[in-house]
Amino acid sequence: MEYNKTKISILKGDITEQKVDAIVNAANNTLLGGSGVDGAIHKKGGRIILEQCKKIGGCPTGEARITTAGNLPCKYIIHTVGPIYSSNNDRNEKLLYNAYYNSLELAVNYNIKSIAFPAISTGAYGYPVKEAIIIVFPAVIDFLDSNGSIDNIEFVLHNDEIFTVYNEYFTQNLGIL
Repeated sequence: MEYNKTKISILKGDITEQKVDAIVNAANNTLLGGSGVDGAIHKKGGRIILEQCKKIGGCPTGEARITTAGNLPCKYIIHTVGPIYSSNNDRNEKLLYNAYYNSLELAVNYNIKSIAFPAISTGAYGYPVKEAIIIVFPAVIDFLDSNGSIDNIEFVLHNDEIFTVYNEYFTQNLGIL
């Protein structure tokens, strides 16, 4: 799929194995590691990532920070914190939107041309995938409409359900833009 000269790929796999300029870590506010994607990135990337995250001193929800990638095959890790899902929190949508948008903005600031995202907040933070995708898609499209300097965006998803939701949504909606 392509939008504004940016290739968008929906893949099933392990984000820590992607050969892109940067991968996005679905981090927690401390940036000190956790479970899921966050734990895998810290484990495979090595101690240097944790050391750099300690120096950063955390990250507010919806914002993004960057470190080197340690032992991973990419150059950088962009750490972003998505919201913990709550059906009665009006700010969830804006915070999830910001997590994607701010990650892309930080990527451009570091001249990153290819980036891989997990499904932020849909694991331990409990965001329903079908609710998340209707926020993820506009965040990416809005960013690409205002800044087309990223050549390749990958969504690397770890299971069939999330892969199917992302693939169907992007395929259907990119076709009508």
